[in-house]
Parts: sequence; structure tokens; C-alpha cells
Amino acid sequence: MSTKPRNVFKHCLRCGSDAVRYSENDSLYCEVCDFRYFVNAAAAVAVLITNERGELLLTKRALNPGKGKLDLPGGFVDIAETAEQAVARELEEELNAKPSKIKYVRSYPNEYVCGGLTVYTLDMAFECEIVTFEKLKANDDVAGFAFYPLQNIDLEEIALDSIRAIVSDFIKIISDSVCNRNFCCKYRLRTAR
Repeated sequence: MSTKPRNVFKHCLRCGSDAVRYSENDSLYCEVCDFRYFVNAAAAVAVLITNERGELLLTKRALNPGKGKLDLPGGFVDIAETAEQAVARELEEELNAKPSKIKYVRSYPNEYVCGGLTVYTLDMAFECEIVTFEKLKANDDVAGFAFYPLQNIDLEEIALDSIRAIVSDFIKIISDSVCNRNFCCKYRLRTAR
């Protein structure tokens, strides 16, 4: 059976009637009580942290989906919380870390199955500097963590599609900036002669 909300929710979430239908915009409508529920993406954050060697911090998931696979620190944005507050809270909960700088990168749509239901998220990626690496500790839904050289990251070991895309894009951007810096330096040396 499909885990999409239209196949899971067969009764009105308000009155319990089975007189529900889904429209093309993925909203559930109850013909008995006129209740309409929109299936929207939940806001989530993912945090990119590098050490002084340029290695990326990846966590190991303690829970499904993707238990035992790699991930970035982060999670869902709570009600009445900003994305930046979620970054700070998730870093504290998962790694005992406090951010000193938070910079938004971009957003990535995602969907995954949890508890027999497809969950849609909009994962907002942030680059972050933390106060200290000395107090890092795996907590909450993180089973462990390590810093990985960018060239050694196996993207297939990353649990979620959106996180895989975030890490892949990050590696490309860093690699391109290093190549561009090297090209510029070599070009300047050649033209200065």
C-alpha cells in the first residue's frame, strides 16, 4: 500500500467521516463538515560544519528512517521557532554545540517514509561555525559523528535524498572555489612574468 497521505488518510481528520476526497493540490476535503486539510511540507534545518582542515561534520542516525546511515546535524523547526533558533536548538540537543555564526545557504525539498506515512519536508541548509569542537558529544537522535575529508564522503551512505543533495552541492562549491583560487593564482603568476 502506498504511504502517500492521500492513501493513508481515508477519514476526515476532524469529524471522522469517510466522505473525504483529495484535490489536485493535495488537500483533503470532507464533504460532511467542510473541513479542508492541506498536505504541506514541514520546515526542517540541516547544518554544514567544517573544522580547520576543511573536513565536514557528519552524524550517524540513531533512528529510522535511515538508522545507521550518515546525516547532517539538524531536524524539524518547532512551532513558533525561527529556522535560526532551530539550528541553535538542534546543535545543542544533538551535539552539545553552540553556534557562533549561522549563514543560510538554500532550501531542498525532501520526502521520506516514517511510521507508514510519507512525510514532506523543506530542508533549509545553513553553514555554521561553532564556539568549540572540544565539547562535542552525540546526543538525542545522533548515534555518533565524525569529520570527513570532502573527497572521502560516500554520498550513497547518506540517508536522505535532500541531505545527499546538500552535501553534494557543498562539495562542488568548495571544490570549484579551490579550483578557481588555484587557477587565479596560476594565471596571475603567468601574466606577471
